[in-house]
Amino acid sequence: MRGGSRARRWWGGGAAVAAGVAGVLVIQSVAGGPGGGEDGAKPGSTRTEARASELKVAADRTSAELPRRDTEPFSLLGVTWTDPAARITGTVEVRTKSAESGKWSGWRSLDGDHAVHGDGTGRGGTDPMWVGPSKGVEARVKAGGEVTELPAGIRLDMIDPGTGSVTAMEPAAFALLAADAENANNADSTGQNTPATETPATDPAATAEPPLTTPSATASTEVPPVTDPPATTQPSPSATTGPAPTGSPTTKPPTTAPTTAPTPGPPSTAPRPPIVTRAEWKADESMSPEGPTYLPGNKVKAVTVHHTSLTNNYTCAEGPAVVRGVYAYHVVSKKWKDIGYHFLVDKCGTIYEGRKGGMDRPVVGAHALGFNNETSSVSLMGNFMEVAPTQAALNSAARVAAWKLGQYGVDPMGTTVLTAGAAGASVPALGGQKWNVGDKVTRNTIHGHGHVTATACPGTKMYPLLSNIRELAGGSVSGLAVSSVTGGGTVGTTAYVKNSATVNWKATTPAPLIAKYEVLVNGKAVASTAGTATSAKVTLAAGSHQIAVRATHISRKTVTSAARTVIAETTPPVFSTKPTVALRPGTVDAAAVPVTLGWKATDARALRDVRLTQPLAKVYGPTVTAASHTSKPAATTWSLTAYDQAGNAATAAVAATPVILQEAHAVKTGAWSTKSSSSYLGGKSYSSATKNASLTWTFTGRSAAWVVSRAATSGQANVYVDGKLVKTVDLKSTATKYRDAIWTQTWATSAKHTVKIVVVGTAKRPTITTDGLVYVK
Repeated sequence: MRGGSRARRWWGGGAAVAAGVAGVLVIQSVAGGPGGGEDGAKPGSTRTEARASELKVAADRTSAELPRRDTEPFSLLGVTWTDPAARITGTVEVRTKSAESGKWSGWRSLDGDHAVHGDGTGRGGTDPMWVGPSKGVEARVKAGGEVTELPAGIRLDMIDPGTGSVTAMEPAAFALLAADAENANNADSTGQNTPATETPATDPAATAEPPLTTPSATASTEVPPVTDPPATTQPSPSATTGPAPTGSPTTKPPTTAPTTAPTPGPPSTAPRPPIVTRAEWKADESMSPEGPTYLPGNKVKAVTVHHTSLTNNYTCAEGPAVVRGVYAYHVVSKKWKDIGYHFLVDKCGTIYEGRKGGMDRPVVGAHALGFNNETSSVSLMGNFMEVAPTQAALNSAARVAAWKLGQYGVDPMGTTVLTAGAAGASVPALGGQKWNVGDKVTRNTIHGHGHVTATACPGTKMYPLLSNIRELAGGSVSGLAVSSVTGGGTVGTTAYVKNSATVNWKATTPAPLIAKYEVLVNGKAVASTAGTATSAKVTLAAGSHQIAVRATHISRKTVTSAARTVIAETTPPVFSTKPTVALRPGTVDAAAVPVTLGWKATDARALRDVRLTQPLAKVYGPTVTAASHTSKPAATTWSLTAYDQAGNAATAAVAATPVILQEAHAVKTGAWSTKSSSSYLGGKSYSSATKNASLTWTFTGRSAAWVVSRAATSGQANVYVDGKLVKTVDLKSTATKYRDAIWTQTWATSAKHTVKIVVVGTAKRPTITTDGLVYVK
């Protein structure tokens, strides 16, 4: 770093301080590397370096600055000062130099007016800001507003959280939320994450908590709050006292034994979500050797929601490093004994263990001055003053809040009475209500930091969403419906299956907030799945059933969908009329004879369709009983399969052979002449204009068709079947036609028949031209 020499001391256990001349970089603490070793770090942790540099304060104490300079690498920073109760109501701004590109950022504002929210010990300071890997910094501070003089000991703290991998985190925290995490990673050009949903109204007062009770006029007899002593007694460098002396302590800070720890926390009515543990995000426990304390009465009454006030411009992969940075900032820079929050949630929905002492135990945090003794906390990693948190983050905040409150039978959608352990006030936008030590205040069991401390945390965009978190944590599953039942067909709203069905459903409540689904058959649960499932298979007895889905929220509230009728049956359809093949009118070719395939299929429940499988594939609706086709003049098998809605099937087939008998095969009477053309069957045909001239064919079959050529001058002929006149056929046609099956007849069974045609001798158009006879045997 430019500007002078510096000394360094390494101590993995806490707060060694080394300094050169005033204003240069001060190595505040270094936590150990992955393997521990000579630096004294806890094995398995990740090296975390915390440095500080004093700001040069003007003589009138209204401004201070840290000139632009290069630094050792860091990714998180904040401005702190000696008095934890002091604040800056002017401006606190920083700019940083990217370690990757070497470019300087624009000026970024830190919140110096942030009220004390730990327990009133340690150092005062802004919330930290994640700036990403950086190697240079510049800072400027101006007093203004209510506070016209800067506090003493003002300095810039920089944290390098290290790059330790956290591979154990992935299966624990990312599996259920992959889709939400992908959406959360999309950031706009300003570095702010794009909200997953439309941002609600931004007025925090719109979701104000229940009004405070009137402060008690009598002195309080309540137990004072448990304090959070500094992690070290080493004095902080200040603008008035100069840098701390060089050198390191001869012994590590003593470890404070925790208060009597309760037995493992009670089971919760809500399932515990996946949580990345301190070991998994590589916390160096030697940095905060002091043991935890536990809530008086060992009971959590509410959860306070925070934001870390970091920028939103971090990646999901950087989540563990961000947590390590907040941890070091709280412990080393602000001199708390541990990270202040119980849980942290990144924008991808990953939940991280915060303060040590047991996630399932009622550990005292340092997050809401005056109310630490009765509350747990969850802090969403980001700044929600201008943008809303992602849906994935809201889902996870709700999950961990529901689990924690569920340990103590607390309704996430209810209210509770808290006892103030310190005088304070809510944020002005929420009424600015004040209270004294011992006063009783009524608050939602899930409330924002500003409801119990005069602070903008967790951000104006978060306040309208607190009701969403309550609903997500303590509501019931919404939008539940059976979307379909598969395994068979559906008619209207009734599904048909054989003996098993797959029930598919949908819900608008995010899957991570659903504990389980159950499939109900006639009111009885027969299958159970995880809350991430959207279908389940059930086995059914024959008959009609009512099938519904019951969803259990993580709050243990249940809701049941509307029922669907499902009929299970295994009886196949029946071909009440077997398949038949009959000749039909149309153009006859030497390789294609027009035929009609007929059938009739029925089912006791619901016929779905009939499918032709041979000699070609076709599908017909349940009411269709015939179809037009062409057949080769050869032996052909026509195979049909009828399916009912349940999937049961029946097959039937018929074999038929169309035979072409040309005119030369007929017995002639009268005068007939031969015509030749490629348009005729076999290239030839017979014509006659002689009245009563005849042709007679004899065959054995069940269907016959007379094939002719037609024109505008064609005449008429009588058709006799087995010696009886059955029809007079007029061959006249405005368009010339060849090989036209003009007349057909079909019998119920195959038998020997005689077909005779006789020329009528129609006036002015007596001629007819015949091209043969086709029959089916």
